[in-house]
Amino acid sequence: MGRILGFLAASAMCGVLVASLVVPAIAAAGFGVSNSIGFFESLPEELTVEPPSQSTKVLTSDGQTIATFYAENRVRIPLDQMSPYIKDAVIAIEDSRFYDHAGVDPQGILRAVVANLTRGEQQGASTITQQYVTNVINESRVSQDRPDEVVLSGQKDMGDKLREMKLAIALEKKFSKEQILEGYLNIVFFNSDAYGIEAAAHYFFSTTAKDLTLPQAALLAGLVNSPTFYNPAINPDKSMARRNQVLGEMLTLGKITQAEHDQAVATPIELKISPERQGCANASMAPYFCDYVSHLILNNPAFGQNEAERQRKLYRGGLTIITTLDSRLQAAAQAQVDGTAGANPDRWGAALVTVQPGTGKILAMAQNTVFLAEPGKFDTHLNFNVDAKDPQGNNLNGAGGFQTGSTMKPFTFAQWLNEGKPLTAEVDASRRVYPLGFPWRSSCGRVLGAYSTAQNNPELGAADDLQNSEEGFYRKMPINYGLYNSINTATFASAAQLDFCGIQKMVDSVGLHNGLDGSPINMHQLGNLLGATNVAPLHMANAFATFANDGRYCAPIALVEITDAAGGKLPAQGVECRDAVKPDVARGVNSVLQDVLVRGSGFWINPKVHDKWPTAAKTGTSNNNGATWIVGYTSGLSTASFFGDPLESQKRPGQNVTINGTFYPRLDGYMIAGPQWANYMLKVAPLYPAAPFPGPPPSMIGPNPTPKP
Repeated sequence: MGRILGFLAASAMCGVLVASLVVPAIAAAGFGVSNSIGFFESLPEELTVEPPSQSTKVLTSDGQTIATFYAENRVRIPLDQMSPYIKDAVIAIEDSRFYDHAGVDPQGILRAVVANLTRGEQQGASTITQQYVTNVINESRVSQDRPDEVVLSGQKDMGDKLREMKLAIALEKKFSKEQILEGYLNIVFFNSDAYGIEAAAHYFFSTTAKDLTLPQAALLAGLVNSPTFYNPAINPDKSMARRNQVLGEMLTLGKITQAEHDQAVATPIELKISPERQGCANASMAPYFCDYVSHLILNNPAFGQNEAERQRKLYRGGLTIITTLDSRLQAAAQAQVDGTAGANPDRWGAALVTVQPGTGKILAMAQNTVFLAEPGKFDTHLNFNVDAKDPQGNNLNGAGGFQTGSTMKPFTFAQWLNEGKPLTAEVDASRRVYPLGFPWRSSCGRVLGAYSTAQNNPELGAADDLQNSEEGFYRKMPINYGLYNSINTATFASAAQLDFCGIQKMVDSVGLHNGLDGSPINMHQLGNLLGATNVAPLHMANAFATFANDGRYCAPIALVEITDAAGGKLPAQGVECRDAVKPDVARGVNSVLQDVLVRGSGFWINPKVHDKWPTAAKTGTSNNNGATWIVGYTSGLSTASFFGDPLESQKRPGQNVTINGTFYPRLDGYMIAGPQWANYMLKVAPLYPAAPFPGPPPSMIGPNPTPKP
């Protein structure tokens, strides 16, 4: 009697459901759903199907994947790129009458209701089209940051079911069966790491949807009903039973032969799980460059009016981001910084960054830390190579640079040449005291500070007498000799003859600025002549690239091309160059900096670099040896190499320290940063052929006195 009554109730329910497709009021009256009429009548006549969330790929310039960003790991593919087995398997198990109904299947509804009410079973009656509707609606809610509005199958009330039915019918009027099946297989959930059939094929079997075998396709089709319950990695027995059920349905429908069925059923489940790892922490290479790229996107209003919109674009927009990174240079840079400070319990930092003169393209960016916290590893999210913020004040997640030491000296020398002074003119480097009130020349401001022990008063901005790194250089000398030997007193002696406003313009013109807040480096503060302000390695490399490029400055760029999921172009970064330094001035600087590696402060660095290619460089060390540098370049590559204390704002001195088993009374630019740069450049310089630097005009060379040894 109970089953008879259940059958009658089922029949009545099916009648109401069918009638409700035509007369919504019947559904409202029959089920007592007070808001069904309004809810139903407010529905659009047609369903707008937006592309589902897709993964974003960040690529090197040579096409290698750096990282993937996704909220849902999905790669949309056309139906003809899917195995016929997966199409037949999904239809067989989820909606065998898919090609016979118009979005809603009355026979399926009747069968499910009868089974549920008369046999106590739990059967669904949603067609593939209805499931697709539900997935599209839920995907739209999630992508609009409304996950609390997502309605799953077991949570639907009668109003939800009626809405689903009407939209399914509307959808079938707008799209073909093939379009609906393609959309469904691209949107459906298989696993938390796999949305859509392409991602599922890769996750479970390390293959593509096109190459799925019959047993693999049947297993994945069986997952759709309950991805956790039938997960083969968790419940292999249940997964196999479900797979075999799918194979049985395919046999019944004539989609496979008995022999194919038997062979597939006898095939064991052989998983080859390849979980996708999203974000920069799981990048295959260059995690810090990846992080820099992500911040360029998230900080750019072109990708959304606010950060939430830009986040959606990056994590759901299916972008393809082609960057400037050269995977060959990146691999060499990473190996070098890891080798420089591998056994590193004291957390010393090593960093390399390379830009291309003439384009500003960032070709490599590496440091000796891990982006993702790992026990026993030197980990940090801070990028040693970039600014803390961009010019608009947006976060770049950078360390904000380091004191540059003597790598700042070439810019004072460039102004020396810019004012028409010979590069071999003699200066008095014996002077060590510049008291307050010294008649510095400035046409636009006031020089701040002093160098005089007699006035060592912090309130007055005074400092100790000028010190050179070695005795024996407190004497008159040619200015070029003072530069390639990195003599502090020679730099001050030259600055005493220059307009500080010209030095300021020179530093500004090559893009140097404070790495912490983006403000200009105040060259009227005397300490900045010797690199007292923090500058990011990226901008040091790029400033020296201006000399390599005959005085033409090109802004550093990381983004070559960005396309969305539909192939539309989005704003990237074009090459932006401008005249910054007179060509003759740049050539004069290049001629002197080539001597750094031959007879100057970089003499003890591997000379093979300069022997193979025309190479110029400048070493640098902060006042307490906590930051050491070399910035060196050919006409094809400009690289900044840093070694020092990266996280303590240079408060920790680089004195009496042991690095990789070697004791150093004091660190200097040529000691660790120098070999790091040289070993790296020896590997990568041939990839970007270098031409000889043009020489300066004879009028610039001057009397060329012979320097004393």
